[in-house]
Amino acid sequence: MNVNNQIPGRELYNQVRGGFVAKGSSLSKWCRSNGIKPQNAIHCLMGTWDGPKGQALRAELINESGIAAISKVA
Repeated sequence: MNVNNQIPGRELYNQVRGGFVAKGSSLSKWCRSNGIKPQNAIHCLMGTWDGPKGQALRAELINESGIAAISKVA
């Protein structure tokens, strides 16, 4: 799956959050561990922060949450 093809919005946000929960973690915990403000993660996933840095963070969140691997199998 090309993470750049993921459409930002509420559905992507929920999928990423669910991916972290399925791994026994949370989006907030990942943000704290990686020095990312949780509101920046939310904005990039929702599409309100969609510049190069926002897109890079969105791709990282998709990969780290594990939803990219799930989509490859499906």
